[in-house]
Amino acid sequence: MEVVNRKAYHDYFVDEVYECGIVLTGTEIKSIRNGNCNIKDCYGIIKNGEVFLLNMYVGQYKEGNLFNHDESRTRKLLLHKKEIKKLEQAITLKGYTLVPVKLYFVNNKLKVSLGVCRGKKDYDKRESIKERDIKREVQKNLKNY
Repeated sequence: MEVVNRKAYHDYFVDEVYECGIVLTGTEIKSIRNGNCNIKDCYGIIKNGEVFLLNMYVGQYKEGNLFNHDESRTRKLLLHKKEIKKLEQAITLKGYTLVPVKLYFVNNKLKVSLGVCRGKKDYDKRESIKERDIKREVQKNLKNY
């Protein structure tokens, strides 16, 4: 199972991608395995030398009863200290943003691909759409021949 944030590639230029772990409770991981999560409006922050993910929606687990989780709580990401320092420099000096690009499982552990992103302007977005349409037309014409 894989959750991809397509809006991230539309709204941002993704310069670097870091793979990191995420701290979750039992009902959260079960809910994500059922496909009940969304990272569309999600972003990362660095506080006290730790990286956190805000606005990640993970729906309630149906059989969770008393031990269920808050749907949009702040979740901690697991990175090495060197990586956190690099991210902190990119955010403060260059004005980058941390955006989760993808959620996926590796050996039954959930991983997050955290992108270091620059924002796109409207004309950049239009240019990306134009390039994508041109590639689609070329592929279509190649199939016909």
